[in-house]
Amino acid sequence: MTASKRVPALSARNISKTFGHVTALNDVSFDAYPGEVLAIIGDNGAGKSTLIKTLSGVYDVDSGSLRVAGEQVEFRKPADATKAGIATVYQDLALVDTRDVASNLFLGKEFTKGLFVDRKRIYAEARAAIDRFSLKLPSVKVNVGMLSGGQRQVVAIARALVQGAGVVIMDEPTAALGVTESAKVMEIAAQLRDSGTSVLVISHNLQQIWPVADRFLVMRLGRAAAVRRKEDTSIDELVKLIVYGAGDGDVQERTAGA
Repeated sequence: MTASKRVPALSARNISKTFGHVTALNDVSFDAYPGEVLAIIGDNGAGKSTLIKTLSGVYDVDSGSLRVAGEQVEFRKPADATKAGIATVYQDLALVDTRDVASNLFLGKEFTKGLFVDRKRIYAEARAAIDRFSLKLPSVKVNVGMLSGGQRQVVAIARALVQGAGVVIMDEPTAALGVTESAKVMEIAAQLRDSGTSVLVISHNLQQIWPVADRFLVMRLGRAAAVRRKEDTSIDELVKLIVYGAGDGDVQERTAGA
């Protein structure tokens, strides 16, 4: 089934955001579909960070609209986006280093039995979530502060999923990781895609994101400069789009019906 015949997991239409006299986003539109990895790429200052913060409820939009699974939504705070099924894994991960893996996964959403926290269930559910990614951890009872960067990244992603996210946004997920851990995180992005989750990955590393991305949204100077399906483009073309932008009317995907 082609993308145009499916309901997008997340749609943005004509999104604009200004800060004083600075236009951070200018009339940005795109769709993200279930079961795909949409790579959001662009140079520094292209608007990537502002875009994900509007999708995550950190910023409200000045104009434009958002839809989740076809339903129009309005985010005034991050909790609104979370409730709508959008989870964002930021570079800083927002994990509590002094608490264990299980506690981080269910922070604020703990299972209870009567008046007490059901630790047994929390540990079992946490183990199942971590096992889904074949991540080798000594225990879900280990403090997050003892984990490597890649392990911490997976814990943050797992937290997004156990909280019921249908759309997962990953902000430069491999920025501080080595080659092996970066490859593992990209593998997890592919796993999420294959399970039907809509995955948006913000990345400056085209070589790294290329193997798992299905489509590319090129941001430039606060605009959606172009959208490309992987089979219709190349890394060289994407680099040129980042640097020079696209011609008029070239924002839409190149292949009709894509």
